[in-house]
Amino acid sequence: MIIGGGVSGIAMACRLKSVHGLDDLCIYDRQEGLGGAWWANTYPGCAVDIPGFCYSFSFAPNPDFTKLFPSQSEVLTYLSTVVRQYRIDEHFIRGTEWINATWNEETETWLVTLRNNEAGQFTQECKVLISAVGGLVNPQGLKVPGVETFKGEIIHTARWNHDADLTNKHVAVIGNGASAVQLVPAILNRVKSVTQFMRTPHHIVQGDNYDISPEWRNTFHQFPLILWLIRIAIFLWMEITWFRFQNNKLGQISRAQVERRSREYVQKSAPESYWDMLIPKYEFGCKRRVFDRGYLATLEDSKMRLTNDPIMEIKSNSIVTRSGEELHVDAILLANGFALTHYDVDIKGHNGKTRAQHWKEYGHKATFNTIAMNGFPNFFYILGPNSGRLYTSTIQIIESQVDMVLRIMEPIMLQKASSVEVKASSEREYDVKLHDAIGKTVHSSLCGSYFIDKNTDKNWFVYPWNTFHLWLSTLRNTSDDWDYSVGLATRKF
Repeated sequence: MIIGGGVSGIAMACRLKSVHGLDDLCIYDRQEGLGGAWWANTYPGCAVDIPGFCYSFSFAPNPDFTKLFPSQSEVLTYLSTVVRQYRIDEHFIRGTEWINATWNEETETWLVTLRNNEAGQFTQECKVLISAVGGLVNPQGLKVPGVETFKGEIIHTARWNHDADLTNKHVAVIGNGASAVQLVPAILNRVKSVTQFMRTPHHIVQGDNYDISPEWRNTFHQFPLILWLIRIAIFLWMEITWFRFQNNKLGQISRAQVERRSREYVQKSAPESYWDMLIPKYEFGCKRRVFDRGYLATLEDSKMRLTNDPIMEIKSNSIVTRSGEELHVDAILLANGFALTHYDVDIKGHNGKTRAQHWKEYGHKATFNTIAMNGFPNFFYILGPNSGRLYTSTIQIIESQVDMVLRIMEPIMLQKASSVEVKASSEREYDVKLHDAIGKTVHSSLCGSYFIDKNTDKNWFVYPWNTFHLWLSTLRNTSDDWDYSVGLATRKF
């Protein structure tokens, strides 16, 4: 059973079918379609911030992207094509939310409780449970006094209301990360005014988006090797920037260069009155960088205003700031990120031990190789804790993790074993190495990034090594790290 119908879930299902010929699988997702974040986030201007050549599966390269940084609609179209090609839709159960999961010691299976929008709550048994749940789906709420009295539209970028008419409206945009800088240029021409509220600046870098001509796309169709070579070249170009995040002399020099280029770009592209607000005081790499494809130019428009004056109260048709200013607002657009609650589902492993208890013993979120936890047999993560990267394609990370999980669970699929779990000693050793490596990077900085768990001050998001390290870990013989049980015959996946 796969929980999550985004890129991770699609990749896992494709490989299960194509490599192992497995048809006895199901994918549950609370959305009405497959695509995950690319299904949920449909706000104007939504696009990838990684070159599209690397934002496709290696087993299903896409020659049809029309932009270097493809739009949300193009990415979703691509994923839908892959879903049809591998007939993943036959295994998809839409509108179904994961409630909890409990390991049954006697049958060596997982009992998973789910809630369907139409059928209600039910329990499903499975042999192997895959968590392919992403974090960029649950919208962050707006916790400001008086928000419930607001009479206009309040729309989060991850729940965009396409029926809402923003024409000639006074609009407030809350947030200044990747979603906000894509949204503002896309709506500015139709609204009467935009007031954007920000807290912490991001390092903004130039991100020109080039067209990929029909001639080039035809060439990719006729000569797939060219597409593959471009993909490899861009991957290597991104990968060599890994050293930039290390806390050594070379990393410091490289970060200083990026900070200087970002500062100069802002000073060249934005009005001087905004420089202090837009240029960060913290080191590059602490937060995600933001690519500018027209955002800074909007600050020259008289309809656009950026402010870091905090919102203190919301009234029926206005926003009141700390300085006492009251602004008339017809609609509030939230680009304030996501509530990272995707690990809140109650999971009980051996002897009823919960995931929360397991992590409490460590004092933070912990896994082995980002994919498994001791005491939770036949349970795997794709894009689990500490698997995030800031400089390369998430899809390449997903594929490496999928290959790793498939290799570990292969004896179960071949009915040579009935369960597998990582050894406690291996998980503990990996966790020590992981956080030691994070401590040698800029990612250990407590700069207010969502990478840092506020409850533990530990970085739960970043994978500190390079992609080659991750890829090689899928090839190593790590049988000493795993305990297999051969007590029972397998049932279904």
